[in-house]
Amino acid sequence: MITLGIETSCDETAVAIVEDGFTVRTNLIARQEHLHERFGGVVPEVAARAHVEALNPLLAQALDETGLDHRDLDGVAVTVGPGLVGALLVGMAAAKAVSLAAKKPLVGVNHLEAHYWANFLEHGKPEPPYV
Repeated sequence: MITLGIETSCDETAVAIVEDGFTVRTNLIARQEHLHERFGGVVPEVAARAHVEALNPLLAQALDETGLDHRDLDGVAVTVGPGLVGALLVGMAAAKAVSLAAKKPLVGVNHLEAHYWANFLEHGKPEPPYV
């Protein structure tokens, strides 16, 4: 199973393609620190606009790096919260567009739960005992 993941909950635009839940085929991040540093923190409107500019190039690069096409995807995952509302909307709009165009299922991901599950990308599938 090949899943495209999109993350735009705050000030970084991230696109990844993961195979079978544990193999990261590509992981791309567009950073925005330079846009926010003069304000002393993240400005939600600036973050959302930067996501709009970064997403399409990142999506194209991810597919190019993996040699995949939208038709090769089995699903699309996107952060649905918590996060900055405008930033989340940009990611969700992009994910919905890819999902509809490719006729693939769309899955919403909780940002906090994703931090927990991301550990398994680094360390592999968990084995019992889990505690």
